[in-house]
Amino acid sequence: MKKVITYGTFDLFHIGHLNILKRAKALGDYLIVAISSDAFNAIKGKKAYYSDQERMEIVKAIRYVDEVILEESWDQKVRDVQEHQVDVFVMGHDWEGKFDFLKDYCEVVYLPRTEGISSTKIKEDLKVK
Repeated sequence: MKKVITYGTFDLFHIGHLNILKRAKALGDYLIVAISSDAFNAIKGKKAYYSDQERMEIVKAIRYVDEVILEESWDQKVRDVQEHQVDVFVMGHDWEGKFDFLKDYCEVVYLPRTEGISSTKIKEDLKVK
């Protein structure tokens, strides 16, 4: 079984999130999604609208997703890849090169994001109305 993992906050879930999960799943047989915890988001200077538990439930409901775990630190990725026996690590292309150190453990793939959509853009658009 070929395992794939990806990471994200997945707040204000949108079509771009769905597209990346669908394309990540197409790279293997089993997709693990690591959701950034509220505490980790605070360290990154981010605040999610939905709690980490709510975001985990939303992502668990997506048919492409086989397992959801919590991401609580930057250095967790190597451990996750090893513990879950991951074959492919996937992130959006805006992270290109940032996780190349994982190539010692698995294949690293940066997928293009869906044009014109992001949680930040949605939040900004809602402020205008």
